[in-house]
Amino acid sequence: MWVFSDINNNISNIINCKALLLLIFQYLNIYIKLILMKEHDFIEIIKKQTNSPYLGDDCAYLKEFNLVVTQDNFVEDVHFKREWATAYQIGYKAAVVNISDILASGAKPQFLSVGLSIPNLGNDFISDFYKGLEAGSYGAKIIGGDITAADKIFISITAIGSTKGRRISSRSFAKPDFVVISSGDFGESSLGLQELFNGKRGTKAIKTHLEPILDENFSKNISTKIDTNYAMMDTSDGLADALFQIAKSSNVKIVTDYIEGMFGAEDYRLVAAIPKEFLNNIENYNLIGKVKPFDGAYLEISGKKIFNYDELNLYDHFSL
Repeated sequence: MWVFSDINNNISNIINCKALLLLIFQYLNIYIKLILMKEHDFIEIIKKQTNSPYLGDDCAYLKEFNLVVTQDNFVEDVHFKREWATAYQIGYKAAVVNISDILASGAKPQFLSVGLSIPNLGNDFISDFYKGLEAGSYGAKIIGGDITAADKIFISITAIGSTKGRRISSRSFAKPDFVVISSGDFGESSLGLQELFNGKRGTKAIKTHLEPILDENFSKNISTKIDTNYAMMDTSDGLADALFQIAKSSNVKIVTDYIEGMFGAEDYRLVAAIPKEFLNNIENYNLIGKVKPFDGAYLEISGKKIFNYDELNLYDHFSL
């Protein structure tokens, strides 16, 4: 634990509590920036180790089967706390985080397979949990899964989407002169999470955090009407994250103004980079940016260039 050993080495130089707190926050800020990179570092290791052509997007596109497949885990005390949410809300959001990836690919949600590890919380909890799952499935059918005992709730869902009649996106398909559009507003889910930490319950923002609403029509309008490659992601890790990921995967720069809530997370909105001539075919969108040739920076927000992902200081899947 280098953080605390270094603090101990410097303790003799601390002359009051205010200085000690300042030093602790300085070290914690460095530590948080380091762990923020974990998920993306792990993904890069997996891609190099497996050399799989299906890795790179949130869904694997199995073109020969007209399917996309995704899997997400939803873990107690990492992604949610049991005292914050009902069984229904836990089930609902566990489904939504997977369905959101299907919609971001442009596909239609079809099936869910649900793995559930859980303490003995009673029959009513299981019943309400699966009611929430069904409500958050957006028409996808639960076709199986597994259930085991555990000390904490651990949910792993595999979602399958149909690509028939749809053009499937990839975050690597953005090109210079494309425009960037999004659905909905940003930041309310992060506000809800902050309110939960502050002891509040039952607010509108908390409901948004626990029961996010997906924009199925935005996905369908694009994937059924566009006839060329395009990039689309959800904003589960924040709008700024999605913009950066699309830009880096496509080797372009995305230019946008600062948008309220763009550095939050778990809004589960959609953001897409498409040829501007297709705007007339799409309804209910916000025009938020443009795609430019890569010049060393992947993202430019109100004139500030972002070169590296860790400059964004975004959501970490390894700590609630």
